[in-house]
Amino acid sequence: MNNIRNIALFAHVDAGKTTITENLLFAGGNIRLKGSVDKGTSQTDFLDIEKEKGISIRAACVSFIKNDVIINLIDTPGHIDFSSETERTMLAIDGAVIIISAAEGVQSHTETLWLLMQKLNIPTVFFINKIDRSGADTEQVVEEINKILTKNTVVLQNVENEGENNASVNNIFTENNIPNEIIETIVGLNENLFEKYVDEHPISHKELQLELKKNVQNCSLFPVLFGAAKNEVGTNELLDAIIEFLPEPKSDEDKLSGFIYKIEHDKTLGKISHIRLFSGKIDKRDIVFNATQQLEEKVAQIKKVYTQKYTDIEEIEQGNIAVITGFSKAKAGDIIGTGNFKKKDLLISDIPLLTVKVTAKNDADSPKLLEAFRQLTDEDPNLNMQWIVDLRELHINIKGKIQIEIITEILKTRFGIEAEFDEPAIIYKETPAKSAEGYVRYWMPKPCWAIMRFKIEPGDRNYGVFYESAVSYDKIKQRYQNQVENTIPKALKQGLKGWEVTDLKITLIDGEDHEVHTHPKDFAVATPMGIMDGLQNCDTILLEPILSFRITAPEDMLGQIAGDLNQMRATFASPKFENEKVILTGKVPAATSLDYPVVLASTTGGKGKISTKFESYQQCTLGQGKTTPFRGISPLDTAKYILHARNAL
Repeated sequence: MNNIRNIALFAHVDAGKTTITENLLFAGGNIRLKGSVDKGTSQTDFLDIEKEKGISIRAACVSFIKNDVIINLIDTPGHIDFSSETERTMLAIDGAVIIISAAEGVQSHTETLWLLMQKLNIPTVFFINKIDRSGADTEQVVEEINKILTKNTVVLQNVENEGENNASVNNIFTENNIPNEIIETIVGLNENLFEKYVDEHPISHKELQLELKKNVQNCSLFPVLFGAAKNEVGTNELLDAIIEFLPEPKSDEDKLSGFIYKIEHDKTLGKISHIRLFSGKIDKRDIVFNATQQLEEKVAQIKKVYTQKYTDIEEIEQGNIAVITGFSKAKAGDIIGTGNFKKKDLLISDIPLLTVKVTAKNDADSPKLLEAFRQLTDEDPNLNMQWIVDLRELHINIKGKIQIEIITEILKTRFGIEAEFDEPAIIYKETPAKSAEGYVRYWMPKPCWAIMRFKIEPGDRNYGVFYESAVSYDKIKQRYQNQVENTIPKALKQGLKGWEVTDLKITLIDGEDHEVHTHPKDFAVATPMGIMDGLQNCDTILLEPILSFRITAPEDMLGQIAGDLNQMRATFASPKFENEKVILTGKVPAATSLDYPVVLASTTGGKGKISTKFESYQQCTLGQGKTTPFRGISPLDTAKYILHARNAL
């Protein structure tokens, strides 16, 4: 395995990720001239919409070599509406840099990103950017990191001329002079070094550096560096820290194992799969098993990305990141190979809470719109495109209204389609109100025969869906039972109130097939009818998405904010007071609070901050929530549904 660093830059929007990426590419000798975010000439923000908005909307990987180290650097989106790709990127890397503005401090999305990194144990370096900005307060930002994110930081630099254009940084972790605070932080995690320190035996810089490296890589310590990307301050030191402290990829197995963290569509190359290979090797023209979709596809080309240019390579070796063409069925998030890599269940913030209907302004563009969203859903499966044939309606799921602006522009510039979006609606869910049974006897019009009885029981909140069969293969053959299990997710897409059904246990308790009359797809047709019959017998209750929040604001605004929270049906803990500020934490329905960040900023003159993340789905009343008509033909309308399922309408 080559000496590789697979890293990504993460931050709240507008903290300077893309400018830092340009600086790192320049410092690594990969580009001769740095691009500009403002001018739309950066290496990783080259889509028209990214240039126009000045924000990254998708992850972009560039590779370069520094000191014989291959660095695969991914610049991720900072806006929460585009966090799907950000979170998939976390599964493809070995180390991270979190960038925080010295003027704005720890912002809402930063905290969410940090929680995900903690869950995945990603070694991380903090880089406090914009030390030249008016209002920069690096000491306060370090305090915020220690209070909100982690206390296990080690500051390796100091700042001079903070808040001025000539701001600079000095390394204080050097062979000549190491502050006692740094020494004590490092030796405190090693009993032998601690004893040497207490006994006043000399400890070398090399010993401390090796111990710091070990603790950074096991996520016990997190270095803090400073800089001003606009003025190229701190870039070389950050690059040195990436190489010195962040880990190389490791693998203990030989079986092929990889992860497709990103899909793109190129006019010349077609569908491109961005892959992190954890183990094994892929050569050109290899047949590769897609474990997620249970199919095989052939590799056409393998390429590395250097400054927006693809360079052909013969193979991807374990630990590396590259792109592959030829995987026509691949989707972002797919796992390849038969190795041990398992996609961890992140989903802390990566859950779309809004659904919206999309139509083409020109009816003639409707087929093109459908094909465009098929491509976009391959790139971001969370869009969860639903094409309802009977109504000729297209619906997608989104995370926020800014996403609509971006998708509108992508449809226009990339596909040549003018589209209109309805007002987004909150995505509710439903769950059984009690236990009941569902029954289906699908035996007319022949040839068909599928009889089943299901038991449906409520599960604990956020339990998900659990299915099992108590029926022997003598009564229903295994291949038909496999059909039932594979159809359950589809059968639960819409319940009695029009929303996805969750938090339940389904058991197949009885049934039969027929040697002569059972058609291969009969049990797939019958399953939704049996499930909906059971839901009708037990009734369902509505669930709404709940967000956890943290508000920081001037303490004299407490009364106003508490009143707002009560109106939004929020629950919150007793307020805490720090440095003339009030801190409130609690939970609030998404339906009542989506616009509150704007309201809070307006109310507090920009001094109030709110960070939110998805917490769970919880019960609400019909008055607090919203039902929606069943889209398409309901399995409860059995006669029409059967004709539809058999393509007889």
